[in-house]
Amino acid sequence: MEEQQLAERMEKVFAHLHANPEISWKEINTTAYLAKFLKEEGLVPQTFEDMTGLYVDIGPGTPKVGFRTDIDALWQEVDGEFKANHSCGHDGHMTMAIGVALLLKEQKDSLPGAIRLIFQPAEEKAGGAKAITQKGVIDSLEYLFGVHVRPLVELSDGAHSPALYHGAAKLITGTISGVEAHGARPEYGVNAIEVAAALVDALKRIWISPADSGSIKMTQLQAGGISANIIPGTATFSIDTRAQTNETMAALTKGFEKAVAAVSALYGATITTNIGAHIVAAQVDDDAKAIMRQAIIETVGKEHCAPEVVTPGGEDFHFYSYSRPHLKTTMLGLGCGVTPGLHHPQMIFNQQQLPVGARIIARALLIALQQVERSEEV
Repeated sequence: MEEQQLAERMEKVFAHLHANPEISWKEINTTAYLAKFLKEEGLVPQTFEDMTGLYVDIGPGTPKVGFRTDIDALWQEVDGEFKANHSCGHDGHMTMAIGVALLLKEQKDSLPGAIRLIFQPAEEKAGGAKAITQKGVIDSLEYLFGVHVRPLVELSDGAHSPALYHGAAKLITGTISGVEAHGARPEYGVNAIEVAAALVDALKRIWISPADSGSIKMTQLQAGGISANIIPGTATFSIDTRAQTNETMAALTKGFEKAVAAVSALYGATITTNIGAHIVAAQVDDDAKAIMRQAIIETVGKEHCAPEVVTPGGEDFHFYSYSRPHLKTTMLGLGCGVTPGLHHPQMIFNQQQLPVGARIIARALLIALQQVERSEEV
C-alpha cells in the first residue's frame, strides 16, 4: 500500500477513535467499530461473548507471532467535565494496529504463517492482559510485540526505541477499623486518623537498596464526618507502590505487610488491605528487541533508532511474558512528540508518525515470522 493511501486511511480511523473514547471494560462501541472495519477488509475478527476486545489472524496456520494494542481510554477531568479521554495514546495504538492489518492483508496469500493482532481491553485497569491470557489467545505465540507513544522527555519526535523498560506498579486500598469516641475522651477510642498517620510514617522506614528505584506512599485518606468533636473510628486509604524491577516490588510489598502488622499491634486497630491492581515490570527479550531494532533501521534508518527507554510508568502488556516466560516480547517506543505528557487531559502528539509506527511493527512481525519458520525447519 502506498504511503499516502495508508496515511489517509489511518487518519480517518484515528479521527473516529479519538472522538469516541470508552473506559476500561466498557469499550463496546470501540470493539464493534474495529470488528466492522476488519470484516469489511475481508478479515475474520474474533470477539468474546463475556468481555470487550477482539483478535484477528492474518495468514495460514496457527499463529506463532503477534502484536497487541490496548483499546481503552482514561476517565478524567477535561475542561471542567469528567469524561472518557484518550490521553494515553491508545487511539493512536489502535490506529497503528489497523495500519498493520492493512499492510499484512496485502501479503496474506504469501505469508509463510499466521500473524495474530490482539485488541486488548482494560489496560488502564491492569486487568485486560490477564483476561486475554485466560482466554488462551496467546497460547500458541512465540513472539508478541506492543507499542506505546512516548513523551518528548524520553524520545524526540521521529526517534524510535526497540524496547520500553516499564516499571512495576501496585495499587493497594485499605480500611482502618479503630474505635469511635468523644473528642473529650480520647482514651476510650482508637483514632483511625492517628493510625493512618503512623502507617504513613512506617512507610517512610521501608528501606530498599540505594541502587534500586522504588517508592511507596499513601495517596488517598478519608476519615471523619461533619462533626469535629468525634474521634473517627474508621478510615479508608490508598497506597501507590512503584518499582523498576519485580524484585524491588516484592521487597516493598514485604515491607508494607510488616508495617501494617506493626501499626495494627501498636494501636490495637484492625487494618485490612486489598490489591486493586498489580502491573509487573518489563521483562524484555533480547531476540525480540533485536528484531524490533532491525525493523526500525530497515524502515526509517539507523539515525532514527534510539536506545532502549527506561521509564517509571507501568504497562499491562508485560503481564504476558510474566505469565508465559517462554514468550519473547518487547514494545516499540514511538517517538511522536507527546506533549505536555501522557495522561495530561490536553495531551497531543504528531499523528504523522502513526503510519511510520505501523510499518515498523509490520516489518518486525514479518522478521519474527521468518525466524520462527527457519527454527521449525531446523
